[in-house]
Amino acid sequence: MKTFKPIFFLLLLFSVSNVFAQRQKPALQTELDEITARGKMLYEYDVAARHSTDAVLALSPPEDSITGYVARKTDKGWIVVYGRLSEKRDKYLIAYETVQSAKPEEFKVTKIDKPKEDTGFYLKAAKALETAKADFKGTNRPYNFAVLPTKSDEFFVYILPAQTDSNVFPLGGDTRYTISKDGAKILKKHQMHVSIIEFAVPPDVEKIETGYHTAILDDAPEDSDVFHVLTRSPKISELVVTKKFVYQIAADGRIKYLMTTDAFKKVGKQ
Repeated sequence: MKTFKPIFFLLLLFSVSNVFAQRQKPALQTELDEITARGKMLYEYDVAARHSTDAVLALSPPEDSITGYVARKTDKGWIVVYGRLSEKRDKYLIAYETVQSAKPEEFKVTKIDKPKEDTGFYLKAAKALETAKADFKGTNRPYNFAVLPTKSDEFFVYILPAQTDSNVFPLGGDTRYTISKDGAKILKKHQMHVSIIEFAVPPDVEKIETGYHTAILDDAPEDSDVFHVLTRSPKISELVVTKKFVYQIAADGRIKYLMTTDAFKKVGKQ
């Protein structure tokens, strides 16, 4: 009979070309809650993008009608538009608009025969995506992109490794950009992780207690750590062990500080 046992996945995420000031104290709960909120929004964006894309592709759109999409959360749920920038890059030409239904995975699609010209949010968000993509230097693998508005009406653009196997969940090799309000300028580039690991349940393990990775770019979890926990299956918590501190991300994305890394090492030796 197979035994039930905890399994830990070790991830060392570091960069020799990026030096980050180490914290003297663990992140406050208010900061951890903000990381959780951004991670959850990133997860919702991904869900909306995946399911709305399925709905649009079912209509077999002409190849030249769309080059990408932009998602936006509203009071009525997520709206994801599909289109392309105009030749002068002064308009976003929307060919399909999808609106989330009561169920997060269901989207109603409207085909717009004469593309709707947007010069507001969708134009700026699409340009922000292009600005970040032009700078990003990843590995030879697929990536997912997400653009979310900040509290100051700028944009966060996330670039994350995409799943290539439905049973394997990548973490790492990701970057968050802060882009100007007009979508044209990079204000800040935040490398969240460097190395990429692929989380998958080993075939000889029946039950996993928690995930585990180490990180030394910062002494706090990243938005994509929360996204990873919410996305992967099975739904388990994750320990994030930094140079000085240890945090736990619950299966629902909530983060709490546990202890110092020195104390954690002592527990492991018992």
